[in-house]
Amino acid sequence: MTDAQETASANPAQAPSEDSGPAPVPLLEPREGIPPVTATPEALSDVIDAFAGGTGPVAVDAERASGYRYGQRAYLIQLRREGAGSALIDPVGCPDLTALCEALGDAEWVLHAATQDLPCLREIGMVPARLFDTELAGRLAGFPRVGLGAMVEKVLGYALEKGHSAVDWSTRPLPEPWLRYAALDVELLVDLRDALEIDLQSQGKLDWALQEFAAIATAPPAPPRKDPWRRTSGMHKVRRRRQMAVVRELWTARDRIAQRRDVSPGKVLSDTAIVEAALGMPQTVQALAALPGYGQRMGRKQLEQWQASVERARALPESELPQHGQQLNGPPPPRSWADKDPDAAARLSAARTAVTTRAEELDLPQENLLTPDTVRRLCWEPPAERSLEAVSDALRAYGAREWQIDQTAELLTTAMDASAPEE
Repeated sequence: MTDAQETASANPAQAPSEDSGPAPVPLLEPREGIPPVTATPEALSDVIDAFAGGTGPVAVDAERASGYRYGQRAYLIQLRREGAGSALIDPVGCPDLTALCEALGDAEWVLHAATQDLPCLREIGMVPARLFDTELAGRLAGFPRVGLGAMVEKVLGYALEKGHSAVDWSTRPLPEPWLRYAALDVELLVDLRDALEIDLQSQGKLDWALQEFAAIATAPPAPPRKDPWRRTSGMHKVRRRRQMAVVRELWTARDRIAQRRDVSPGKVLSDTAIVEAALGMPQTVQALAALPGYGQRMGRKQLEQWQASVERARALPESELPQHGQQLNGPPPPRSWADKDPDAAARLSAARTAVTTRAEELDLPQENLLTPDTVRRLCWEPPAERSLEAVSDALRAYGAREWQIDQTAELLTTAMDASAPEE
């Protein structure tokens, strides 16, 4: 290990910044070494005591087994706090972390891309009272790249090793290199949070960020997606309703098998294979076996179960076939607006231009200034009174935060007035 690397392992808070010239310093080891994996109630009790006695924000991360296991459950939880050090918790051995969450009280949690981890954390009793999302903070601060590695390098001058991000975290025991990677993911999160807070404060955006973080922390769990089979990759090729029924039957059968076996649905049957069967509508097992995705490695019993799904779709009466498209909860696709409502299309064009221009002036992504869905809903069904107050109330009803309303309501009011048809 070089002198620079030893310094990096011992005191990462004093890393050289990117602006000072030196190349980023590789972060090779956690400050206190790789912590043991907590997998028993007794060990968890010690972690709870340590983190309850810590001070300041708590860095939190979760590792899932996407692409390997069914669902999005957590297979490793990483935490770090001043005075407590780092901890790696196995949620398979410790499936209920409610006591840990209670011990943290109202401490601020620091996460990167919080919306990705909060659902699996909620499943094991971990729900933050307050949070700071370093990815979202980076977006609001105008960073062009907001991945954790890119931001740590840009802000703190360290290079994180990211080679294990897509491994199967359900593996037991977890290899030491993976545990090192996991511990390093929370090693500098609080340092990054502190630097971003200063940056946001200097840009006058800190209050905006706090409003965004509060909205994430208080958001209810997302409801189950309606007709999830419609999201099958390649679905755009499927035109006929009976072919759509084949997709639905195969998707449902695959999901049931994947859940029972606790494997990723794609490992049971690929989306490509589902679409090929829908387009081909095979009438025999032999015909199905000739399609891409149903090759020689698939046994006769498996082929028969998939063919049975095709036959169920073929036997459905017309009244039970799925309809084209989902029932819309909101405006139609913008490409159809010019024909359905030219005035709404004009409003949308003017509103998009206004929001995009303002986002560029503020040096942040347009979707963070105001979501495209909110802009569409406002333009499709504008308030009867085209006043600043009415537009502000409409934005608030669609879930816009106060800082977003302050930055866009007047622009949108003007845009819709300018695009209104002449009497």
